[in-house]
Amino acid sequence: MAKTQVILTHNVVGLGAESDHVKVAAGYARNYLFPQGLAIPLTAANKRRLEALRQRRAEREAHEFNTMSELAKGLSKMLLVLTAKTGEDGKMFGSITAGAIADGLQHQFDVVLDKKKIHLDHPLRALGEHEVELRLHPEVTTTLKIRIDSATPHTLPLEIPGSEPKAKEAAPGKAREGAPAKGREAPRAKEAAPAEAKKERPPRKPKTEKKAE
Repeated sequence: MAKTQVILTHNVVGLGAESDHVKVAAGYARNYLFPQGLAIPLTAANKRRLEALRQRRAEREAHEFNTMSELAKGLSKMLLVLTAKTGEDGKMFGSITAGAIADGLQHQFDVVLDKKKIHLDHPLRALGEHEVELRLHPEVTTTLKIRIDSATPHTLPLEIPGSEPKAKEAAPGKAREGAPAKGREAPRAKEAAPAEAKKERPPRKPKTEKKAE
């Protein structure tokens, strides 16, 4: 396959950036790079444009660095909350991937981030809090906090039958405990009554004998 050398005029992922000299397939250059304005043929006349392309590249890279640095500061303060279905034992069904994290950032914070910049050693498979590394730029990285909550509603435990009657039965018991005390006090009151009555009786007058005439 015939090859040709071109000068890139824009950043092309996987190929190079402005002012780079690259060798590509002639058909790729003719059918894609040239029509899209992403490259120009490597000629003596076009080489004079290299300085302007290098300047453009430096400005673009500086802008990207500043933008990603600001984004990193914001992301480091965020808490992304995601949900996942779980079983009764709390274990997740499935996992949280980089794509799900990218979607969550867009929906919750209106942050558009390429999922390739979200670095996961393995998908997240447990509820709770996690920290995920974000590689926003060759010179800018940050950490995003993620909390995974269960999306499965859990029913509350049923009350044990008979628990309330025991509490209700306790009330009569207290009444029974107090009843004997009242019963004991009653006889004392009755015994005290005759004593008071005796004290209140007036003394009997002595009988006088009639003298014989």
